[in-house]
Parts: sequence; structure tokens; C-alpha cells
Amino acid sequence: MSRRPASLDAPGAVLTAVGLGAGLWVVLVSAVGGVAAALGWWTPWVGWPVAVLAAAASSWAVRGLPGVRATRGAAAAMVALCLGFAVYAGATHSEHVLPRRDAASNLQAAVSLTATHERVVPFDVSVIGGPGPLERGDVTLASAAFYQVGSPQDPAVQPQFVMAPAVVYGYGVWAGGAGLAMFLPAVVMALALLLVGLLAAAAVGPWWGVAAAGLTGVLFPVLNVARGTYSEPLALVTLAGGLLALTLLVAGEDDARTRRLALLAGVLVGGTGLARVDSLRESMLLLPALAVAAGLGRRWVRPLLAGLGGSTLVAGALAVGLSYRYLGDIHASLVPLLALIVVVGAASWGLLRLWRSGRRLPPALAARAPSVLAGLVVLAGLALWSRPWWMTVRQDPNDPGARYVAGMQRRQGLPVDGGRTYAEHTVDWLSWYIGWVGLVVALVVLAFAVRHVLRRLAVGELVAWAPVLVVAAGSTLLTLVRPGITPDHPWADRRLLIALPFVVVLVCAGGAWAARWLGGRSWAQPLVAALTVLAVGVPAVLATWPFRGVGVERGSLAAVDAVCAALRPGDVVVGIDGRASSEWPQTVRGMCGVPYVVATTPVRQDPARLEAVVADLARGAAASGHRLVVLSADGPDAVESLGLTPRELVDIRFPEEEHALDRPPRRFDLGRIQVYVAPVPAP
Repeated sequence: MSRRPASLDAPGAVLTAVGLGAGLWVVLVSAVGGVAAALGWWTPWVGWPVAVLAAAASSWAVRGLPGVRATRGAAAAMVALCLGFAVYAGATHSEHVLPRRDAASNLQAAVSLTATHERVVPFDVSVIGGPGPLERGDVTLASAAFYQVGSPQDPAVQPQFVMAPAVVYGYGVWAGGAGLAMFLPAVVMALALLLVGLLAAAAVGPWWGVAAAGLTGVLFPVLNVARGTYSEPLALVTLAGGLLALTLLVAGEDDARTRRLALLAGVLVGGTGLARVDSLRESMLLLPALAVAAGLGRRWVRPLLAGLGGSTLVAGALAVGLSYRYLGDIHASLVPLLALIVVVGAASWGLLRLWRSGRRLPPALAARAPSVLAGLVVLAGLALWSRPWWMTVRQDPNDPGARYVAGMQRRQGLPVDGGRTYAEHTVDWLSWYIGWVGLVVALVVLAFAVRHVLRRLAVGELVAWAPVLVVAAGSTLLTLVRPGITPDHPWADRRLLIALPFVVVLVCAGGAWAARWLGGRSWAQPLVAALTVLAVGVPAVLATWPFRGVGVERGSLAAVDAVCAALRPGDVVVGIDGRASSEWPQTVRGMCGVPYVVATTPVRQDPARLEAVVADLARGAAASGHRLVVLSADGPDAVESLGLTPRELVDIRFPEEEHALDRPPRRFDLGRIQVYVAPVPAP
């Protein structure tokens, strides 16, 4: 790590300001947008001025702050890599429109927010003849990633996830529709790569930062997420920005400028909760590092804690107020995390009190601790790697995710055990994309890094990148132990978006240290750099190569346009089969502007009851001057069973990544969208 930040006119300082400013902009617009959406005020007349003011505020906040030291050549190379990634990922973007995955759910939340200007959208029950069908359980407003909230007399629809994706990607919807919004994740992920590169440059050198950014961009999980409107690019920008600011302030002088940087670091790390609830984990992992810094007398700890606490409270309040049904769904993982935060916070405070009271480890133990803990790091890595031989992780077999896994197992010819989470294979998941050589090197480098940090700490020095090491290593460990996601790859690999860049940076650090160890030999650095790039780049390219072309689900936007064109003002749609009940309700409400209800599962399973419910809905719609339209998306059978003549609106096939449980995806499967509708004559 460079001991002093570069001068303000250095190329690295400019890139640092861009990265930190982008992260702060995401936090500011998401927070303000969330408050405005809660009040129903998030119109373009509010949203665009907020975007401009947030950009101005972010520019002011990062002005004059220290930056990463970088040569012009390294800075230019990093910019070229990130721009190239943005262009490539944007040109090959996926069309996640129907809520089958989180990306489409975020897109539909953005469409809903930009169209209605509020987060929780009321539904007028008069279009179906009043609250009766909802009260009786004949229909529901709920669908994939969207909840029905409120009473049957005054119902509303609440999106599943937290605010940042809807607000940020909503700017794309305002500017050019859903199609333009699909390009934004590529830009955001390019900024995240810039920040990863700057972190590596701050730790081990400018050109190694270029290598880290480039190698991270080649990883398929990174590219895959950049092709869709996922929350991970936004979370990675804010978190990496916060960790970069933290690294710079530890390396700098403890003055007023550094304390402003500390406040920014706290806001960015805590503000990551506006994009992903589970970022509480990274905030928690920061607490022990802050306790150590406080013990060493660093005055920037207080402003950092103020920023961290304030932005976390804002993110938490918006999540509780606007996404409370989602929080209820994930309580099984959220409550233990909150309890762990309390424990870690209390332990950090207790250790700080002991330190300030003069308590220290015995000299003999303190001398051995760095090497012992380094050895424990290696043992922990080996234990995680060996788990498939002595552990099988399971969940409740009656959980919906378990039933989904059981279906995948049947289709792939695997033993059917839906309760398996495959969490014991998380190290294998990493190896699919980064290779075993890279993982071994990263583990060894991590052990030596831990030893180095502890040795310097023993003499009262906090290594600049030590807090980042704690957060990244702790987050990686917790993810590998409990990924907390259905093991449907490649979608499950989104959980690795902290672990994968961390491993890449560790490998680059190993390369930098090896080059220095070889001394001034002219061939040393080029050879080590080439071997480092090959160690990670070859497995990364091999995993990405089958999916190097365009993204998945292309044609989905055109399919939605066809459905919207077939509907007319005054229509009310009822979904009468499985996919019509999960994929199309919010799509039609948001993108077509047409009310949509879903026949509940018991109704769909009883043909006579379905016919009676449809007739009742048709009467209710007609009484309010509307026309009822039935929609099926599994085929025409459900429409025909009602004695109606189905009209085919869409029948397309498109490539999508295969679903894999026990290996990386290697090919495309064919997905399908088909839609049939029929108007229901008023009784």
C-alpha cells in the first residue's frame, strides 16, 4: 500500500473521485426516492431534479479527498477496460421482463414506480365488482415478487425487494423505456469494476489494479449480473466505494479531510442496505476493525460510525416501511443476522474497553498469535473445501425452494432429495469460475496477509488495507458457510459477487509479492504477471465462453408489447393458469396499464369453481363498465376449458442458461413464452 495518497491532479485521484461519487449518488437518490415513493411523490418533476442535485452533492463531497496513486498508463488502461466491459455487457444484455428471476422483478418494480409514482400501489376493487372475490379467496393480487397488502376493501400491491434498483433503474425507464433501463446495469457494474481495480491498486500497485479489474470482468457471474437489472451491481458500487474510502483514510493523516472521507465511507457501506438487505453483514464485519482503530486512537472512527449508523437506519426504515412483507419472508435468515450483529457489536465494544484499560495478551502468546491465526486460516479453507466428503447440508423438505430443487433433481437425473441446499459445495462453486490454482494461491496469500496485519498491529500500526481484509474475508467465509440461496446455477452464483473479486485481488496481491521477492530481474514482473493472469483468466474465460454472445430471454419485450396491444382501455385481466398467475400480473399492470387479478390455486385446480369465479368476475367488471379478459400462459387449454375460443398473442422461444445443480452451466436451454387470451361475454 502506498503510504501517502497521490496528489489531487493525479489520474488515480480523478478515478477515485468518479468511483466514490457514483456510489454516493446511488445512496442519495435511493434514499430520497424511497421517501418520495412512500408519499406518492416520485414523479419525473421530482426525480430528475433529485438526480441532478445528488450528482452535484456527490461531486462536492468527493472534491479534495485523497485518491489512489496511479500512473497515467495504468489509469488509462483501467478506464479502457471498464468502458469496454460496459459496452460489451450492454450490447449483450438480457431481456429479463417477466418476473421469473430477481432481475425482472426489479425491472417491474421500476416500471411500476415510474408509472404510478409510489411504491405501494392501490388497486381499485370496483373493476371486479367490489371486494367480494378477494374476501372469498377466489382471486388475489399477489404474484411472483409482488405481494397483496391491505384489506380486501382497500388492497394494494407491494414489490418484494428494497428501493435502490427500482429508483436507479427507473431513471432508465423514464429516459427511454424498459429497453433503455436494461443497459444501466452494465454501466453500474463497470463502475464497480473500476472500484475493485482501485482497491487492488491501493493495496498492491496500479498495474495490478488493472489486472484485478480485467480479471473480475471476465468472470461469468459478474458478466451475467451486469446483463440484467439485478441489485448486485448497485450494492457492489456502494460497498466497494465505502471500502476504498476506508482504505484511503487509514493510509492518510488523521485530519479534517480524512474525517470527511470517514463519514463518506460509513455512508457508502451502510447505504448498501438500500440495494440489498443482507449488506448488514458487511456493516457488522466492519465493527471489529473500527474497535481496533479506536483502540489505536484514530479520531476518524466516530464520523465513520455516524455515517454507517445513519445510512443503515435510513435503509432499515425504508425496508420496514416499504418492503415489510419481504422482510417477513426472510426472517429465518434476517433474525439470526440481527442477533449476530448485536453479539459482534457487544464483543467489539468489550474488547475496546479491555484494551483501553490496559489489558494485553501475554507477550509469548502475542508473539505466536500471527502465525497461529495464519495457520487457522489455512485450516478453515481446507475444512470448507473438504465438506462434501463429510457433510450434507439440508433444509426443510416442505419449503417451496426444496420442492423446486426436487424438480430440478428429477429433470437432471440426480437422486431426489429436495431438502439439500448443496451449501457444502460452495468452494466448488468458486472453483468453477476462478480455478483451483487461483483458490490455492488466494488461500496462501490470505494466510500471509493475516499474519502481516497482526504483526504490524502488535507494534501499534494499522495496515491500510486491514479493515477491507476483515470485511471481505469475513463476508466470503459467511457466504461459503451459508449461501442462503436456492442452488440453481448460474443464478445462485450472484452470492459470490464479493467472494470472487476478493479472490482475484488476493491472487493479484500474490503476484505482486512474488514479483518483488524475485527482485530486480528484468523478466520477473512480466513472467509473474502472465502467470497470474493465466491462473485466473483461463478458467474464467472457459466458464464464460459458452455465454459470450447475446444475453437471454431476448424477445420478451416484444412479447409484452404484443400482449399490451391486444388489450384495450377498460379491460380487466384474470390469470387462469400457473404462468399467467406468476409472470404476467405485474407485467400487465405496470407495462400495459391494465388491472390484473389472479385466480387462486384452489380455484384453478377446480374447473367448475374456476368457471363460476370467471362468470362472477365478468358480471362485476360489466357492472363497472369494464370487460373481463382471461389470460393463460401455459397453453390454450385453460381458456378452452371455459368454453371460450383462445386467441394466440405470443408463441416465441429464446435461449436461456441451463439450470444446473451440481456443476457450472455449460450451454443454453430453450425458454418459451406463449400467451392466449379470450374476452368473457358479460352474463
